[in-house]
Amino acid sequence: MEINETQQKIIESCDALKRFLLEKNKRYGNSAMEPIHVFSKLSPEEGMKLRMDDKVKRIKNSPELRKNDVIDLAGYLILISTYKGWVNFDDLLD
Repeated sequence: MEINETQQKIIESCDALKRFLLEKNKRYGNSAMEPIHVFSKLSPEEGMKLRMDDKVKRIKNSPELRKNDVIDLAGYLILISTYKGWVNFDDLLD
């Protein structure tokens, strides 16, 4: 199967996001899925939603779109999908 330039960039972006999330998970001790609940008592899902709200607000209030905010938001979406067990998306293809 031949891959076009856009498809190759999608592959590279997804691979980079995977590496980013795995490294963050390693550094922060799986804190998204297993929060330590020192200050917040939110469930893992609600905690991730709160972080996404914060990111969206930061994006909205920033004069320019920043790489860090976009990748963090994409990462939280992947983490919520993982938390909910949504790890295969074949059923969503038309």
